[in-house]
Amino acid sequence: MKIGVIGCGNMASAILRGILKSGIAAPSDITAADPFEIARKNAEDAFGIRTSESNEEAVAGADLVLLSVKPQVFPKAAPGLSACISSGQVVLSIMAGKSLADLAAGLGEGVPIVRAMPNMPALVGEGITGYCPNGKVTDAQLALAVSVIKAFSEAEAVPETLMSVVTSVSGSSPAFVFMFIEALADGAVAEGMPRAQALHFAAQTVLGSAKAVLATGKHPGELKDMVCSPAGTTIAGVAALERNAFRSAVIEAVSAAAKRAREL
Repeated sequence: MKIGVIGCGNMASAILRGILKSGIAAPSDITAADPFEIARKNAEDAFGIRTSESNEEAVAGADLVLLSVKPQVFPKAAPGLSACISSGQVVLSIMAGKSLADLAAGLGEGVPIVRAMPNMPALVGEGITGYCPNGKVTDAQLALAVSVIKAFSEAEAVPETLMSVVTSVSGSSPAFVFMFIEALADGAVAEGMPRAQALHFAAQTVLGSAKAVLATGKHPGELKDMVCSPAGTTIAGVAALERNAFRSAVIEAVSAAAKRAREL
């Protein structure tokens, strides 16, 4: 598979790492474009791929074009890309807030496009990515795009109407989880535990709790009840969270992020 990459930022690097680790493409099969020399050099040094200042050079001969520029950069990059991308190539866009219609308007109505929303845990091989194709994508092209997604992340098809929710519940929420881990550690420090040890306990517990949800298939409420002994320590903590509107705060955070994603 020949891959052209437009933009060499952190998420593109995570994707490239997964692609190369999976073996679905070799370094010689990948050309990445970025206007910044330092970004190109970092990509060359990290992955052994070819790089260029020219988007057109990266796209030439590619089976799949990974579009990983910032949304505000897309209007400037689109005219040059539309002149060189063909219907025989599939574009995999990971830009937040750019709909399939937006992408088609910029790249050309006949261009096969898969819109995807990966998340930050892809950096450590634990991401989940929602994706949706436009009507120009063939079965073979969709399989190609999904194989790239699965190289660095779990992949789950969603209707485009839910992409703003994907952006909030998986794209934005790692920041919420980091805040929770930090707060857990702060609480432990307040009770006398050294900071590094507190962070380790908090992070490992969040990791293990998430794995328990996925491994058991039990509802999180049921798992919570399993930890809450009558008149015990855990239910006292749960009651404190409820008094401070913990659930409402999280729900409102997800809704606020989804609203902003729709605005973009």
